[in-house]
Amino acid sequence: MGRILAIDYGKKRSGLAVTDPLQIIATSLATVETKEIFIYLEKYLLKETVDLFVIGYPKQMNNTPSEAVKFIDPFIIHLKKKFPDIPIEPADERFTSKMAFQTMIDSGIGKKRRQDKALVDTISATIILQSWLEQKKNKM
Repeated sequence: MGRILAIDYGKKRSGLAVTDPLQIIATSLATVETKEIFIYLEKYLLKETVDLFVIGYPKQMNNTPSEAVKFIDPFIIHLKKKFPDIPIEPADERFTSKMAFQTMIDSGIGKKRRQDKALVDTISATIILQSWLEQKKNKM
């Protein structure tokens, strides 16, 4: 069984999170510059088996796609072309940045470190993936 890799795609940076090989727990992997994401993924996939990409897909409160999807949709198309054997599933990412920020506060991370947007991106990807895992488990 391979890992599940989540991507919190952003115009400048993208947060990445990954499951353990049994696909039970999500952990932070990295934050990479978006322009380097395919290079990073190629290297990662040489070392690890990934069964699925979970992509954060922002929605508005009325459940329609947000403005940010105009950047995410082309990324998903490119990801499918680059790694055609790995399925992709979108995951609702509403409130993940706020949840990531609250997680940092709850963890006792200082104010200066909480301003690190790369840390927020990685935590957001982890929240997206863990939420997706919990939804999948609840559907069983």
